[in-house]
Amino acid sequence: IPAAPAAEEKPAPPSSLKPCCACPETKRARDTCIIEKGEEHCGPLIEAHKECMRALGFKI
Repeated sequence: IPAAPAAEEKPAPPSSLKPCCACPETKRARDTCIIEKGEEHCGPLIEAHKECMRALGFKI
């Protein structure tokens, strides 16, 4: 039975990286948009931040 390709596995977040400090660029853009325009107008920025967090291994 062949092993699953490593590309499909999600990496675990580095133990020293906390969710609050991960993806500062997307977090800043998301937060600014929510403050200025309201959450309902910031879907793409919210999703971009979630994708960044997932890429680092966080489960959201």
